[in-house]
Amino acid sequence: MNPAAGTALAVLLSLVSAAGYALAAVAQSRLAAASPAQDGRGALRGLFARGQWWAAVGLNAAGALAHVAALHYGPLTLVQPLGALTLVAALPLGAYCAGRRVTRAEWRGALWTLGGLVGLVAVTGPTAPGEALSLRESLIVAAATALLIAVLASGRLYGREHGAGQAATGGRGARGLGHATASGIASGVASALTQTLTAALALELPSGTPTWWQTALLAVLISGFATGGLLLSQTAYQGGLAAPLAVVNLSNPAAAAVIGVALLGETFRAGAWGWLVAAGASLVAARGVVLLTKGSPPEAAPAPEPAPADSTRARTVALETRPVPSPRATGPAPDDTTSPALAVPDATGPDRTPALTAPEPAGPDRASALAVSGRATA
Repeated sequence: MNPAAGTALAVLLSLVSAAGYALAAVAQSRLAAASPAQDGRGALRGLFARGQWWAAVGLNAAGALAHVAALHYGPLTLVQPLGALTLVAALPLGAYCAGRRVTRAEWRGALWTLGGLVGLVAVTGPTAPGEALSLRESLIVAAATALLIAVLASGRLYGREHGAGQAATGGRGARGLGHATASGIASGVASALTQTLTAALALELPSGTPTWWQTALLAVLISGFATGGLLLSQTAYQGGLAAPLAVVNLSNPAAAAVIGVALLGETFRAGAWGWLVAAGASLVAARGVVLLTKGSPPEAAPAPEPAPADSTRARTVALETRPVPSPRATGPAPDDTTSPALAVPDATGPDRTPALTAPEPAGPDRASALAVSGRATA
């Protein structure tokens, strides 16, 4: 394949990768907005039981495969900046799914973040291709990263001691950005360990030929960090889509750059100017994240169902509003022991007469009236 065709194919695969990552991020944010906030095993079981979650996993895998294929046909300096288009593609997709338009603040934040990310990626990259971590360095990086992720995910860096109202607003957004940072770091470390595993399989590790259990340990670490990064990004999207996605895309190459500079002898391109460009690009990207945090409306969660009416209270109101029947002019008093107001005391003695009997008629009908009264009281 000639260089021009390879470059065109790399660009196409990079765009496919960005679209796959964008669709996955939108699916995860929608799932986070529709799912109740849970912790622990209950949250994991809820995710694994949702088809939308597995669709997001498949889209992430497709994006990763397309990215790897693009790196095979094109240079890193071309493929990595195009991967930053994930944020630009996710914004209109997320707004469309939410039934709204992208705000101006979101577009400004996306452009600032994209510019900073492109500038950061442009000056990073290995100066000596083929370098990889040794097994000892891989274990040190894995242990330090696990500790950092635990601190970022615990919430201790963004104030759990605040009040309930502040924790529900600013605390939730800060927690989402912390989880997004942890997700990007986990994914960056997984990429570095993948490079080490590739060198191990090719028997080209700096520390010598690894044993089978050392290679298996690397594979387990890569799987753990990759899965952890995916779950942390799912948690981060509970606070929105744009700002967490921007932080994930920034912290991933930043973690890889730190590992390369600290352990692999890499440096920024253009020497001292590269360091200045990287610092300026980081500030530009941070400005974009701030704009996205302030300008992005929260994801619309499903409206809670109205609580059912209290049946006991309804019966009480019905009894209170029910009209009380008036006593009849003739006949015996109703035998209702639950209504003291309608109870009729019985008279004792020879003058025992019902209190609600009709007045005695005068004349010859007196006897029949007394007879009817006697049968009623018997």
